[in-house]
Amino acid sequence: MQDDLEAAAREYREAQAAIETAKEDARQLVVQARERATQARERLAVAIVAAARAGRRQKDIAETAGYQREQVRRILRAGGVEPE
Repeated sequence: MQDDLEAAAREYREAQAAIETAKEDARQLVVQARERATQARERLAVAIVAAARAGRRQKDIAETAGYQREQVRRILRAGGVEPE
């Protein structure tokens, strides 16, 4: 009977440890995903500015980027492009 208790307690501790490991793995994945999102957002801003300088309309840029026109205007102003 004592062996069952020890085995069950060990199994429970191992399961709890696995949860903690999974939490840490998940935290790392979230950090990595946020970094990728930040980099992608920066690349998108550069592409938005380039598209505007190439003559693309803000309306078309906004539709393609998935942003509202006001957000596109803010990005363009920050990139040195005057609004339409």
